[in-house]
Amino acid sequence: MASPHSGIAAAIDIIGEDLLQSIVSRLPATSFASAACVSRSWNLLCERVLSRPKLSSACSVNPSLQVTFIQTLTFTLITNYTPNHVIGHVLSPNYDQDAVEEVVNKVLSEPIRPHFAIASIAGLFGFDLDEEDVLEEARHLISRKLGSQVPVITNDASCFGIIGRDALSDEVKEIPFKLDDGADIIMLTVGYLPGMKVTTIPLLEQNKEPEMFMIDKFVTDIREFSTSVSGCNSPAAIMMYCDNYYTGMMDVVEKMDCAIPPETVIVGDYFSEFRYTNETDNAFAAVALVFAVDMNKPPGIGETQFHAVVSSGLSPVGPTYTTTSVNEDINNAPLIAARREGSHENIDGQIVLNQVYDELRRDRIQSRELYIGVTKRRKYSIGQENVGCMTSLAFHRVLESRQQCLLVFGEGIKIGDTFHFYYPDSTAAISSVAAVSSHLRSFNRGSNNATGGDKQDVFGGLIFSCCGEEFFGQPNINISPFVDNFPGVTLGGTFCSVVFGRGVLTPCVKESQEQKAVQCCMHTKGVVYLIMSYTPSKRI
Repeated sequence: MASPHSGIAAAIDIIGEDLLQSIVSRLPATSFASAACVSRSWNLLCERVLSRPKLSSACSVNPSLQVTFIQTLTFTLITNYTPNHVIGHVLSPNYDQDAVEEVVNKVLSEPIRPHFAIASIAGLFGFDLDEEDVLEEARHLISRKLGSQVPVITNDASCFGIIGRDALSDEVKEIPFKLDDGADIIMLTVGYLPGMKVTTIPLLEQNKEPEMFMIDKFVTDIREFSTSVSGCNSPAAIMMYCDNYYTGMMDVVEKMDCAIPPETVIVGDYFSEFRYTNETDNAFAAVALVFAVDMNKPPGIGETQFHAVVSSGLSPVGPTYTTTSVNEDINNAPLIAARREGSHENIDGQIVLNQVYDELRRDRIQSRELYIGVTKRRKYSIGQENVGCMTSLAFHRVLESRQQCLLVFGEGIKIGDTFHFYYPDSTAAISSVAAVSSHLRSFNRGSNNATGGDKQDVFGGLIFSCCGEEFFGQPNINISPFVDNFPGVTLGGTFCSVVFGRGVLTPCVKESQEQKAVQCCMHTKGVVYLIMSYTPSKRI
């Protein structure tokens, strides 16, 4: 009696492998997964279809969701008088299910095996809904569709907006979120990375342990995961999301920058409410999505690479100052006294600000928004391990002058640190974005020094941006470097107030010596481009 597989093999012989592969490659992800289970020969054929990494992304702008929500809320308020009933009814409906269904169906409309997913959501938070519940509900819906083992992160993009390819029009857009538009926005990005393993690692926030202990554990967990997967403590990439109430993230990033080798790309959103897969009851301050090369990857799998390119929108103004005293404030806003470099006397904070504003006015610049770029020289350790010394550049928003000092946002400034003033400069920002485009053009020239000249194929990208149309004065500036160089390639992104980005920093029209020479991982008025490329395995 002939086995059932003999009939399948005969069908393949009749159709031909090339035609069958073409048919299978057009199947939705769920049907594709079923086809891979038909027989060994079909499984091998499906493996050929998904032999390369893939990024799939879609965004939905669904104005019907808030209308439905408002109608539900109104009906509930009329028919239920108990506050608990109102809350329970508001949170129980799948108010975001239509948008989630739309983007999930889009990303799963073609073959892909999800290894991770990121969803940025804007909307509904303006109605006094708890954003944590909205994010968790969306994460649950996505996990139910993709599988419970797939790392999923959902984050709140309501303050700024998202970047993505519209699920209906297939057009890449920068979509600022406006509460009065009556629209909810969700952007979902799903990645398949053969030869890599991906996991989420949280930074726990526990009152019983010192903060430095928790930071050390976070960095150690990342390095240990990478070592267990790849044999080295340097993962390929780290994507981070930080809770907007956590004030110690600058210390985390500076320690990571020193402890994790520079070949690891680090990107992410500095201020963002988020939820993630495998979340525990412990309070957490941040989560890292960690990508590590699998040392046991099958033969024939090429190399997936991550590249970060950063543009800057801050320009320096005035001389260099040295910090002479720092009085920490309970609201994460220290008072600092300073003297001009070369002088021995402190200078009044208001006088300093007036001098900076006068210089800007002479250059016909009207900006009143200022930052100080602080050059920090620090020694770092993780537990008993000394990981070395590093000089870094960190930007702090100037809030005001007070008590002859400067009140700035953010901890970590010490006596002896030097700083420059910086102001947002849209002209410099546009020039820097153009430099990003020029840098990305090198990917299309077909050379890769890291792999002996083998061609890199860019298969996807993510953008984390602090700047939108209001800052640039023109639409779609953020996406132009990627879209111009890689038309049709998957792209997603989100707008942020501050972004993480360790990679190639493109030059500005005007930049200080510190910007040229010193590493900076946290960027204000900057744009971080994460480029994902693939180099095929060399055939022997």
